[in-house]
Amino acid sequence: MRLFALVDCNNFYASCEKLFDPRLAGVPVVVLSNNDGCVVARSAEAKELGIAMGAPWFKIRAEAERAGVRALSSNYALYADLSNRVVEILRGFAPGIEVYSIDESFLDFSGFDLLTDPETFGAAVRRRVAEWLGLAVCVGFGPTKTLAKLANFCAKKGLAGTDGVCVIRRPDSPELDELLGRIPVEEVWGVGRRIAHRLTQKGIRSARDLRNADPAMIRSRFSVVLERTVRELAGTSCLALEEVLPDKRQIAVTRSFGSRVHKIGDLTDAIAHHASRAAGKLRAQNSVAALITVFARTSPFSDKDPWYSGSLALPLGEHSSDERRIVGLAARGVRGIYRPGFAYAKAGVVLSEIVPADKAPGDLFTDDEARERAVRLMSAMDAINARFGRGALRSAAVRAASGPWVMNQGSLSPAYTTSWEELPIARAL
Repeated sequence: MRLFALVDCNNFYASCEKLFDPRLAGVPVVVLSNNDGCVVARSAEAKELGIAMGAPWFKIRAEAERAGVRALSSNYALYADLSNRVVEILRGFAPGIEVYSIDESFLDFSGFDLLTDPETFGAAVRRRVAEWLGLAVCVGFGPTKTLAKLANFCAKKGLAGTDGVCVIRRPDSPELDELLGRIPVEEVWGVGRRIAHRLTQKGIRSARDLRNADPAMIRSRFSVVLERTVRELAGTSCLALEEVLPDKRQIAVTRSFGSRVHKIGDLTDAIAHHASRAAGKLRAQNSVAALITVFARTSPFSDKDPWYSGSLALPLGEHSSDERRIVGLAARGVRGIYRPGFAYAKAGVVLSEIVPADKAPGDLFTDDEARERAVRLMSAMDAINARFGRGALRSAAVRAASGPWVMNQGSLSPAYTTSWEELPIARAL
């Protein structure tokens, strides 16, 4: 019988912050989104205070600080590095792994004799991650990915299992039937609030109700995706492990500004920076693009600033991942969307018509030698940046990040694991 596991890091962003700062032990911690806007992660202590996920920080700040809450800016470099370390540990436990998100991974134990004692195996996973990294994880086992995800939810909430491990062995067991009856349908993987509301209107309120629903009816009234969920809840594996993620068909880099932007020069700097990031992502998946779209808009939530949103699609002429071409075209596109007198709050770049680099169409006017030189140049630049840090070498059109468009990160923790200059130092008293 096939067996999947889902390993999920507990309160991941907040746990990463606590890992390197002993002063945060026992302190309620929240991590904020870009520009320190909303709560995107909470420590266990913060959850106990009732702080909601997604709560705007400016609305709850005064009350939260009175309760001793410590708010930190998102440190994505730290979280990504620790996520990679967790994944490397998990690779030692199973031959097949799918990195589902920054803090979740599916493992496939097909061919392993784990059905007799997966609890012990799950405990070993938790123990090794804790000993080697200092992070806590929960492990859920199930015969399908959806049931493994549900088992993980139960392990985290203490609904079943002990010590952070929950095992669903048989999809037809009375124990699972009772457990599914206690889980609201919106907690099932892939069921969002909107779908949950529609399901509730049809009397499907629990995970058990969804499992018992007619798959054909679910497919006709909802989607084939939800039909697969129904079958997976019943024990039929419909979702394979995705060990290699498919290349993106569209790459977008967008950011809200730290403060309002009024000058075309500042907007151009922001767009150039975003275009550089998009080009780097394009090369990372060994692809090329033929179309770039730039956009900028004011805030839709402002009562005093007039609304404006402008976008412009620009063909590259031929498929390319050359940062010089992409950044240069994006910067020129700003002149087509900029309108004076507006307070811009967000801008972005979208690359589309993406194909693998080795399948890029050519024509009679393509300079193959120039294209090859550009490929070698970009490879050299990526290698230098990989060694010395992102931005060590960049296009002349991409200036150092400064100005009103730069993200607010007023409470950013050090790069504990990725910068020699910011390593913690122990001093004798």
